[in-house]
Amino acid sequence: MVSFSNAAITVASLSDIPTLLVLLNSAYRGEVSKQGWTTEAGLIAGDVRTDYDDLLRVMQLPASIMLKYTNSQNEITGCVNLEQRGNKIYLGMFSVSPQLQGGGIGRQLLLAAEEYAHYLNCSYIYMHVISARSELIAWYKRNNYYDTGERIPFKEDGLSGKHLQPLEFMVLEKKLANKAD
Repeated sequence: MVSFSNAAITVASLSDIPTLLVLLNSAYRGEVSKQGWTTEAGLIAGDVRTDYDDLLRVMQLPASIMLKYTNSQNEITGCVNLEQRGNKIYLGMFSVSPQLQGGGIGRQLLLAAEEYAHYLNCSYIYMHVISARSELIAWYKRNNYYDTGERIPFKEDGLSGKHLQPLEFMVLEKKLANKAD
């Protein structure tokens, strides 16, 4: 298994699901999410981004892992799901505790995603980002992700909240340098 350059980042287990749920939901939905800059509360109503069954399903997908960032008090303060799809890694469920956003945890998780991609000999990392999230898209672009031009409808799913406006995803991607480069 891959080891990460930051010892605070490890692979989450199914026993982490309850804590991960609180983190994921608080980073994206509801009043607590407004303490951070990644909130979607102005775009999607409700307090739920995901639930136990959905997170369990994602974590049990073939070629899927969930990374967690754990602080010195052994609290999970960040996470990201990585799924190998051919020679690419899909990056999703990327979350940092709203109170800690802007402190570098997100960058560390992106670096760990790249380390994992290199470990699997993948050439790209890609993600879906709500196209209305200009500040978040700008942050990803500063981290060398680019807009592929692809758009995907974001349909309400009965789980993750009522859309307050029409939404779509844009696909962002990063080409990884070869380890030998």
